[in-house]
Amino acid sequence: MSSHDDPVQPIPFEVVQPTPTPTATARSADDEAHRGTPVWVLPALGGLLLLAVLVIVWLPASLDPAPSEPAPAVPGPSGSTTAGPTGRVAPDASPAGADAAPWSDAQAARLRKTAQEVAAELLDLQFALQERGVEQWAPTPFAEVETLAGDGDELYRNRQYEEATAHYQRGLTALQALQEAMPQELKRLLEQAQQAIEQGDAATAQAALAVAAIISPDDSDIAALQHRADVLPKLLPLLEQTATAEAAGDLSQAQLLLQQAVALDPQHQRAQSELQRVTTKARKQGFNEAMSQGYAALNEGHYGSARKSFRAAAKLQQGSTEAASALQEVAAAESAQRLVTLNQQGRSHEQQEQWQQAVAAYEQAQKLDGGVLFAREGLTRSRARAQLDRQLGKVIEEPGRLSDAAVATAAAQLLAQARQITPGGAVLSQQIRQLDTLLGQANSPVAVTLRSDHETEVLVYKVAKLGRFTERELSLRPGTYTALGTRDGYRDVRRSFTIAHDTAPAPVTIICTEPI
Repeated sequence: MSSHDDPVQPIPFEVVQPTPTPTATARSADDEAHRGTPVWVLPALGGLLLLAVLVIVWLPASLDPAPSEPAPAVPGPSGSTTAGPTGRVAPDASPAGADAAPWSDAQAARLRKTAQEVAAELLDLQFALQERGVEQWAPTPFAEVETLAGDGDELYRNRQYEEATAHYQRGLTALQALQEAMPQELKRLLEQAQQAIEQGDAATAQAALAVAAIISPDDSDIAALQHRADVLPKLLPLLEQTATAEAAGDLSQAQLLLQQAVALDPQHQRAQSELQRVTTKARKQGFNEAMSQGYAALNEGHYGSARKSFRAAAKLQQGSTEAASALQEVAAAESAQRLVTLNQQGRSHEQQEQWQQAVAAYEQAQKLDGGVLFAREGLTRSRARAQLDRQLGKVIEEPGRLSDAAVATAAAQLLAQARQITPGGAVLSQQIRQLDTLLGQANSPVAVTLRSDHETEVLVYKVAKLGRFTERELSLRPGTYTALGTRDGYRDVRRSFTIAHDTAPAPVTIICTEPI
């Protein structure tokens, strides 16, 4: 006997000849007997007759399908299943006999099997989607599929297999659409959770994430959003405290609270935007305060403090033209004040006849502002007097140089120049008197005696070559002189001596005494 799931094939039937009558049979047997027929022929004919009866009567009845079985398990209400057919065509109420239709029954069995296969696929997909929480994120479409499955079962029980298959297939198509929509549904749930977090609705966020976790348990975005939802109860009070602090004008406290909120959830857009807004507001407030402090210091002439405040303002507001302009004002005011100070210093040094210091003051003023008039005029006065002052001072500090007639002549010209300057001033007058005295002394010769051994050649630098002598007297200008003695076979000897204008000099001996 065939399997329940095998399609029923039409059964070929053999043509059976009519059964012969007993008389004919007997006559035939007698004829065969008379003709010498074997004895086994008659039993064989009886067996064939019995076989023909079995084929015609009993075999078709044995091929009739068994009574119908329960319908296949398909989705029922709330995920339950209902019984369906197993693949056999239910027999007709009429007994098997001459009206049996094997080919039709095989067709029905094939349709029934198709319905069972679609129903099984529908059931598998139903279970898979239920594991992904479909009843939570798509309850209405899933309930519609249950209805289709139930209607299909009813059709199946009524042996309307094609219609049942169509219902099962519609349900399967609907579940496949839900399966394909899972990524989009997951995205929607994550967006819903994110929006709820931004709106401070922790309950909605948690609910959306719970369903999303059923759809895709290993999704990294779910874990990140779950953390954000978990810290939301700590973050929201910080935002409320921020509003209170800002209303009280305590922007630094508001900024600190927002920094704590952002540390809890760096992706929280509201916390980020509030931190940026409050930070900008605090910077603007600090900028205004720094500018006010800077201008107050500038008005009081405290240029260092003003510059410090304006630079702090520039850091709080990068690229601020207002802060840059204020710094220029400080530089201009400080420069103007410095010029006033240098002018005063230069004139003071001129009055005190400190000409080199006056030149330095006017040169600094000219560096600050090359076009300033007082610096240009002051340099013209001060440089000439400074040069005269240096020259006079050098002659006075080194009076011995006046022993040189050329130096004395130059000093006399310098003295004449100094006497022409008006007003002269106390320092210049003093220098003129000193130089005049020194020149008078330098121009008064003093007698000095030089002694030798008449074997030594004597030379007095810048005076004369005296040659060999025993004693000689010279008339020299006050100053310091050097005499050189030379002699063949002896080491040279040098003697320096100074002649003062007010003291008679001692004799100077120049003799080479050390043989070589």
